[in-house]
Amino acid sequence: MVDTLGDFDVALNETLKDLGRPTVTRADIERMVGKGSAHLIHSALVHGGLRADEAARRQPEAWARYQAHYLAINGQHSAVYPGVVEGLTALRGLGLPLACLTNKPLAFARPLLQAKGLVGFFAHVFGGDSFARTKPDPLPLRKTCEALGSAPARTLMVGDSQNDAIAARAAGCPVVLVTYGYNHGEPVRAVDADAFVDRLDSLPGLLSGALAQ
Repeated sequence: MVDTLGDFDVALNETLKDLGRPTVTRADIERMVGKGSAHLIHSALVHGGLRADEAARRQPEAWARYQAHYLAINGQHSAVYPGVVEGLTALRGLGLPLACLTNKPLAFARPLLQAKGLVGFFAHVFGGDSFARTKPDPLPLRKTCEALGSAPARTLMVGDSQNDAIAARAAGCPVVLVTYGYNHGEPVRAVDADAFVDRLDSLPGLLSGALAQ
């Protein structure tokens, strides 16, 4: 829903500078995002030349610095993708309860949605630290279905990456992917999904047809 690459770029590189580690490019970040902030930080440290065990030892310090930097700039370098507000408005108009499930920490996710005027669309907002495991594990999606009171087979997962599709398949949810996400630098249309849309406001039309059948 929100292109946060700019926020990642600023917060992560300021963190790496604090640690005296090499910075990363936006192209590097595109390949690293999607599995949560802890994974992003670890990947950046390894990319900069640390062994995995060395990166793990630096992780607590890095995480503390990253949190401080991210919270200071959250949403300032990001933008809502075209068609998102229109799509969410139309989905709500169909009477569908909506939940936001992201691997971003909840302390980052909820303020971002508030800043971008999106939080009111959702009955629930869950972050990467809301449950014991993160996507692509199916647990967060199953818990989200429970919160919505909806069976997984009747709960559509809308995502932008292989992580989302894997979680949906494992949880027993149908899945539609938008084509403008990062997906670790890989073509998203190569992912196993039920459908693809270029903009979120294209989705309500697909669902209206399905609901009419």
